[in-house]
Parts: sequence; structure tokens; C-alpha cells
Amino acid sequence: MQTILAFIFVFGLIVFFHELGHFIFAKRAGILVREFAIGMGPKIFGMTKGETLYTIRLLPLGGYVRMAGQDFDQIELQPGYRIGIILNDEEKVEKIYLNQNVQNPNVLFMEVERADLNKKLWIEGYDEEDQLVRFNVARNAIIVENGEETLIAPYDRTFDAKSLGHRTLTIFAGPLFNFILAFGIFIFLGIFQGVPTNEPIIYEVLEDSPAIEAGMKAGDYVKSINGEPIEKWQDLTGYVQQSAGKELSILVERNGETLELKMVPEATTIENGEEIGQIGVMYKSPLEKNPFKAVVYGLQETWNYTVLILQALVHLIAGQFTLDDLAGPVGIYQHTGEVAKYGFFTLMYWTAALSINLGIMNLLPLPALDGGRLMFFGLEALRGKPVDRQKEGMVHFVGIVLLMLLMIVVTWNDIQRFFFQ
Repeated sequence: MQTILAFIFVFGLIVFFHELGHFIFAKRAGILVREFAIGMGPKIFGMTKGETLYTIRLLPLGGYVRMAGQDFDQIELQPGYRIGIILNDEEKVEKIYLNQNVQNPNVLFMEVERADLNKKLWIEGYDEEDQLVRFNVARNAIIVENGEETLIAPYDRTFDAKSLGHRTLTIFAGPLFNFILAFGIFIFLGIFQGVPTNEPIIYEVLEDSPAIEAGMKAGDYVKSINGEPIEKWQDLTGYVQQSAGKELSILVERNGETLELKMVPEATTIENGEEIGQIGVMYKSPLEKNPFKAVVYGLQETWNYTVLILQALVHLIAGQFTLDDLAGPVGIYQHTGEVAKYGFFTLMYWTAALSINLGIMNLLPLPALDGGRLMFFGLEALRGKPVDRQKEGMVHFVGIVLLMLLMIVVTWNDIQRFFFQ
């Protein structure tokens, strides 16, 4: 249960912020947002507020913001359709009924001859007396079909009608908000958990190690090694790792006294075959609660994780990886459960790292991802006109199929790793 709740929390927070970015910038551009969804598949919760339906869906595989004008959104009234209409006080159509019997004395029935519900907003057809009539349509008119209501979308409120700049910002805002979420989480951690000072203070000394044989103790503050000042824990680690088999003279401060300890780091071979030195101590940075330093810490950690993930991506593109280096929903679920065991703050670190990872992955210029959409906007800027929508749609469709195949393979590999090994 702990793993399930942790996964729902992490997944929901990351996806919510990603889609919130799209949503906010779409609204700012004047785009009609039909649905804000967390999850995919069947709807398990829905609430309409204003002109947008907010839903939570069954499958934790992402989310979406459905904007007017995308994915065959426009409803066309073909000649011969028999419809019912209700007029408002200005004699404009405010409601259109399709394919159903309507028990309402205010409904006027007509057979459509021509209609434009996109740009000029009018309907023309034959009434029950076989007279040709024409009505203007209100900008907020509603179409009712099989009991479901859909707000019409005048062309100026559709995604494609907006400027290239507005469309670009609307798509880019999703990944951007993933970075903003991570930045906010790191600030939160810096304020409530504390900012690591990285002072070279020994946390624990291991048994049968060069450090304990030299007399080093927990709480020792390392001041210098072989006369070189040590200011951060990273300085100490780097010096020791480069000194395998060499005697070190380490000055430490203990209870106000300065002591000189001599020790020889043991040579240890790590995974890549490199030999490094170790003295057998463990480190846990002291923490400082300072709101101003927390903001700086947020920027630093966001940058550090971004660089780390980009480096991993370079190795991935270079082919220096195995299938086990990738993780799908099952793998993320499993890792989230393990991380959750170490407490809320550790879970928040994991959430920030995943959010940055999602932001970077979505910016890759691959079809069906936000980066793929941005790539086509770049082509539009270079050509001076949009790429044919049918051709772009086909590219994105192929991309979705390939991504789904990759997800299936990765998920099956995760299942084998975590449940059958």
C-alpha cells in the first residue's frame, strides 16, 4: 500500500505540473481547452468547471490537455443532417441537438443545407415548412449529441489559429513546468530539511580500515591533507581517491585540538576497472536551514540533475547501454517503492529527479513528444509556412506506435527483472 500511494503521489504530481504548463499557456493564448486529464484510458472522475472538463483516468501512463482544433476536434454539420436548435434572446443559435428526439417546445427543427461553425458561425437550412432559413450561431453555442454537450470552437480560439510564438510557448510550457517543479521541490527540501554545507566532517569510521587504525573518529573535521587545505567533502574524497597506496598526512580538528593522522588509502577497483583509494569513512553532510541559501540550492540541484541526465542520455544515444538501463511504469513503480522506505524527503528528491527526466525526455525532437512538435514549429519558422497537417499527423502517428512498442519491451523487461529473477 505504501508503494501504491507513493507512486500515485509522485506520478500525479509530475504529470499534473507538466499538463498545468500546457494548460496555463493555452489559456493565456486564448485557446479553448476542452479537457485537462491526469492518466489515460477510462474516466474514473470528472468535473466540469467553466469550459473545461477536468478528469482523472484509470491508467497511470501520462496525461493530456485537449485543445480545440486538435485531433479532429471540429464538428461539421453535413448537408441533409436533421437538427434541433434553440435560439437566445439575440436570435442566435445557442444550442444544437444532433441525432436525437428533443422534448422541448422552444426547439426549432431544420434540415441542414450549409453550415460554418468554425469561422463565420452560421447555419442555413430548411425549416419544417420547407422554407430556407439562416441563423447566426453564438460563439459559446453548445452541440448536444447522445446526451453529451460540446462547446463549439470559433477558429480564433483553436490551437492552429494562434501565432507560431503562442503555439511554441504552449507546447514548451509542459517540459518547462517539470523543471519548475523540480526547482520548487529542491527549495522546499532546502527550507524544511536543510541545505547541505558539505563541510569535511567525518560521520562514521568503518572497522578494520586505514582511518580507524590511524585513530580517526566520527566528528573529526578534516582541515588539510599533505598541507593542502580541505574546504569541502568533495575535496577530501578526490584527494583520497587519487592517493591509493600513498601515505597521507591528514590534519583534523577534534574538540578544539588539531591532530595529525597518518594513513595509507587502500586500493579498490571500481566497476569501470579504475583503481581508487579509500580510507574507510562514511559521510553525511551537516544541514543548514537558510531560505536564501535554499533558493541557490534549488538552482544548483536542478542544474546538477539536468547535467547528470543529459550525460546519461548521451551514453544512451551512443549505444553504451543495455535494456536494463531503461525503466517503464513497472520499473518506476518498483524504484518508487524502494525510495519511499527512506522517508518523505528522500521521496521528494526522487520526484524532482523524475520531473527533470520527464522534462528532458519530452524535449527530445522525436515524433509524438513535445520536442517533436517543437521541431515542426522550427521547420515552420524556416519555411515561412506550416508543414502539411496530414503529413505531420502521420509522422506523429508512426512515432506513437514506435514509442508504444518500446514501452511494451521495456515494461516486459521490468516485469522479468523484478518478479522473475
